[in-house]
Amino acid sequence: MGWYDYLLMVICVIIIILSLLQGGKSEGASGAITGGGMNIFVKTKERGSELVVTYLTLAFGVVFLFTCILITVMHQ
Repeated sequence: MGWYDYLLMVICVIIIILSLLQGGKSEGASGAITGGGMNIFVKTKERGSELVVTYLTLAFGVVFLFTCILITVMHQ
């Protein structure tokens, strides 16, 4: 395994942690089955730390994508 494989694993762990830090934005499976909470199009704004975690997750997702592309190109 090269250094880039370790880098990819670190990025994956960071994305998993950031995803777990995000709060639930829906009622879950029970709301889907019973039809509760039909406010799909209600605009809710994230503020403070929720917004930072969302942006960090997006940023690390983009870094993950480009790292995967870079590793693929390096192996060819």
